[in-house]
Amino acid sequence: MARPSTQEQRRREVVDAALEAAAEHGLRNLSLTDVANQAGVTRGALLYYYEDLDAILVEAHAAGMRRVGEEREALVAQAERPAEQLAIAIRAGLPSGPDDALMRLLYEFDVLAGKSPLHDELVQRLYGEQLALYRRILEAGAATGDFSLAGPVDDIAMNFVALEDAYGLHIVAGGSISVADAERAIALFARQAGAPLPTPTTGVPA
Repeated sequence: MARPSTQEQRRREVVDAALEAAAEHGLRNLSLTDVANQAGVTRGALLYYYEDLDAILVEAHAAGMRRVGEEREALVAQAERPAEQLAIAIRAGLPSGPDDALMRLLYEFDVLAGKSPLHDELVQRLYGEQLALYRRILEAGAATGDFSLAGPVDDIAMNFVALEDAYGLHIVAGGSISVADAERAIALFARQAGAPLPTPTTGVPA
């Protein structure tokens, strides 16, 4: 039996293969064979590490949640001023570009809502984490006087999440919206909502 460290590496490789296969075939059409072919192993080898395809996808979904949740929280925590934190949260919540396989898969998981109780729970949990992050930043900015919010905190936070999700979907779909377009449009909303970003934007990861 493989050592725990080796098992962990193999499991990560399987998830990476699933992301690549999903980007090629689409989540609806993805099969365990597709993942095995992408990983260069047999179906049996995959089943040594995961019970079935859904177990692999749940792990991939969790990886996406960590990126938009825990990892983004860590980036935001590096900034002191709420305006800088907001700029970081916006940038880190968007895909890196059309080829961002992990973010593409996160959006595709939305189609499973209502069909898979587990994925539905993960989708709702991620939304709650997104909403809580924006709410905390907005409340902190209002408390320090950095922001003069033009409406209720909850409504403004909901709009940030909605814009993040909508623009992100268009980015990975290869449409006419680029990452720069999305950042500029969300920054405009931030100003209109009374939560202007730093000018020029600082502390935003490339």
